[in-house]
Amino acid sequence: MLHQLYDIYTSCVGFHGRIMPSLEEKASACIMAMSHVYCGRVFQAYPTRGEFLGCSKRDYDMFLQMIVRDINEADRTVLTTTTNICFPQDDDRRILWFSLYDCPDSVAEWLSHSLPYHFVTGRANEQVENFAIEVISKLLSSTSSPSNQIIANCTLLACVMVGVQFEKKDIVRIDKSSALPRFANALLKQFQTTLWAWYGGDLSNDNTGVAPSWAWNFIKVICLVLESAKHYYHPLFSTTRNLDVCRKIYSRVRSSEQNPPWELLGALRNAVRFTLAAAKVSRDPAHLWNGQPFWTDDSYLPEDFDWLVDYLEYIDSDDQEAVFDILLLLVVIKVRCSPAKWHQFFKSLITYMSSHIPVHLRHAALRLAHSAREEMVSIDVIDNVELRDMILTEFSPAILTAVCPQSGVTLSDDDPDRFFRHDRDLGYLELLFALARNSNWHPHLFQDHHIDRCISIVAKCHFGEHAFYLAGILLRIAPEQLSVTSLNSITGQQWWDLMKNAWLHASYIIDDIHCFKFLPVLVEGTKRYMHIPLELDLKFFIEDADRVLIALEGQDSQQGEGGGVAVAVKELRTVASDMLEKLVSSKGVAGP
Repeated sequence: MLHQLYDIYTSCVGFHGRIMPSLEEKASACIMAMSHVYCGRVFQAYPTRGEFLGCSKRDYDMFLQMIVRDINEADRTVLTTTTNICFPQDDDRRILWFSLYDCPDSVAEWLSHSLPYHFVTGRANEQVENFAIEVISKLLSSTSSPSNQIIANCTLLACVMVGVQFEKKDIVRIDKSSALPRFANALLKQFQTTLWAWYGGDLSNDNTGVAPSWAWNFIKVICLVLESAKHYYHPLFSTTRNLDVCRKIYSRVRSSEQNPPWELLGALRNAVRFTLAAAKVSRDPAHLWNGQPFWTDDSYLPEDFDWLVDYLEYIDSDDQEAVFDILLLLVVIKVRCSPAKWHQFFKSLITYMSSHIPVHLRHAALRLAHSAREEMVSIDVIDNVELRDMILTEFSPAILTAVCPQSGVTLSDDDPDRFFRHDRDLGYLELLFALARNSNWHPHLFQDHHIDRCISIVAKCHFGEHAFYLAGILLRIAPEQLSVTSLNSITGQQWWDLMKNAWLHASYIIDDIHCFKFLPVLVEGTKRYMHIPLELDLKFFIEDADRVLIALEGQDSQQGEGGGVAVAVKELRTVASDMLEKLVSSKGVAGP
């Protein structure tokens, strides 16, 4: 077949050794087919003299002759990769240049299939490694979603670059998509080991490895591959050690004599991104409010994560992707840093919740504030007066700008900063619900217009979970503040609708101790509006109260307190049941 393809190709060459214009397409097809078959032939048995084409010259010289002809860049790129795979070991004339400029996606896809042959036959050098990185990046950074075939090609190529061993059939197979899960899991496991070797060294002795010059670009490519293959691999549980590697790179960045150490900064940025990918944490801002697992070793202390807070302050705020990843990482490890870093931590959050910050960073900072809400509730125990005052006076208004950067501006329903977003506002209300437990926060919730926003949400909110936290915020406000005009703007019917929807959700959050402790307050608040509901509302309310009582029966760990809460809920249920009975009776007396 190689002989036949070469003969067809030469028939396209006219006088003066140039491809005839009318036969350029035919010649290109022959070049692609010949290169593909040649790779497979080399893989089966590498030639001692490189004469698979069966001509008087070495295959290398034959391909070199084809390259120097007047051909397009795509054909030249294909031929160059093939020429390098048949390069004689005793020759110094290996071609060291490649080009993806204006290269069609079909050629890039072919390259992703052919380049593994260079690595498994030992014909790759640093030039080939960099070119392979460029090919993967081009294919997976495309604006259009890559096919599973392309993802599989890129994943296998990345695998062989880090030394994963495969059978010949895996490499020769044209359609590798069915093996994508196997490729992706092998890549994740092997690259993690490679990353530790490059940058981790002996972690117990605080040594560092030596990474090749192209390593930081390669980490970025690995992240691209994993993000493209995210549905096909299982998360790894060695996440804390990955963080240790990131910490070591950060330490080298800070101690480096280079100014700035661009390669190390790039390696650090991509190592953090790989750490998230290895744990299968989604970087999609739409998933910010989803609970994403991230396993850390319990033997680690908060001080072991202080470097992340330092890194957040150190990095250029214009590097938005890196900032987002650090914020996200702090979210999934549940903000484990020492009290010594709290001032720096909150100062950074205030910065990234500012109105001029891009929406995905503001929301990531808000999500991180949500994760740190218990620290803010316990503000009374903070000995540092400056830190306490800063949190109360600066952090509260920053929370509002995170969700509402343009006060008084009406935005379209598809705008990320629109008035109401289900997940964002649920997290916002959970945060305020926590802060409202401490009366020191109440004046700030009023002064910084959080209560005004909550009241505006009341009129639009029909979700039980949002209603529960809204009720918790508004009912906990000190009695002397209930006369505030904005609170008086809530009608009796709106109050009842809020209570009704709160009870709809109450049975689902009994396990949260703070929600559990709020139930007696919810009972008293509901009593004030029990004169408003009609028959159907009362029936639904009784069903919701029954579900809460069933949930309370399962609170074995809080028997004493749980019993008191259950008594209060039963009393409220009895009131509702009596009212329903009276309504039904009155209808019967009235007659038709």
